[in-house]
Amino acid sequence: MSGAEALVGDPLTVHRSGDPTAPTVVLLHGVTDSGTTWPDLLTHWGDRYDVHAPDLRGHGASPRFTPEQLPLAPEVMLADVVALLDGLPLPVALVGHSLGGLLALRAALARPERVRALVVEDPARPTGARVPDPQFSAMLLGQTRVVIEDRGAEIARMRRETPWSDTEIEAWAATRADVDQEYLRHGLFLGDAAWEEAFGALAVPTLLVLPEEALMAPRPDGFDNPLVRTVVVPGAGHCVRRDRPDAYHAAVDAFLAEHLTA
Repeated sequence: MSGAEALVGDPLTVHRSGDPTAPTVVLLHGVTDSGTTWPDLLTHWGDRYDVHAPDLRGHGASPRFTPEQLPLAPEVMLADVVALLDGLPLPVALVGHSLGGLLALRAALARPERVRALVVEDPARPTGARVPDPQFSAMLLGQTRVVIEDRGAEIARMRRETPWSDTEIEAWAATRADVDQEYLRHGLFLGDAAWEEAFGALAVPTLLVLPEEALMAPRPDGFDNPLVRTVVVPGAGHCVRRDRPDAYHAAVDAFLAEHLTA
């Protein structure tokens, strides 16, 4: 057992929806989101899948990080996801965004036998750092504070500045302040810098969904893996599924239908 696995305590809060007899999909959200911030995707899917959407540690209703866990935050979060996968009866599709995309990628590498298909939406690129970037942490702390102080004003701003639906904005705002502030201060780093190497090592069918300006994307010439398929969505930003939901749904639906057919 690794140090991180030994430190994992109470399990994550998992939001389950859809048809429990259907193929299983696990959704892994990005930083400051939660397992409840997928409303339009869940509505679109209806009862097509058995969906398990955890609140990652330090987010939503899941346990906070202990002081002992914070220096190992990336490993602890991966151990959480692996434990979730190990507790499900069948191999699953893993779908992740940003931080959740990185965790989904690492979980697919750690447990390829538990993953039938992998979808990563503009995944967060690790740099190898073992401490948070102070500017990024300060920005997220400020953003969560704004929601706490005037959630209505922040919702109004998002309506003006984004193409997101009201359901997505409301869900985003509802969970924005439910983040472990100590995690943002001391645990928000991504660890192991392997990136192109990680995509090259994947042994499961993978769909990489990217915006046009994908600064965190792996270099196409940096790996050669026929299992990895890339879709670039014009006009989208980092939150592809919120910015251009029709294009996201079309690409992801076709990929999951191909790989989750019994």
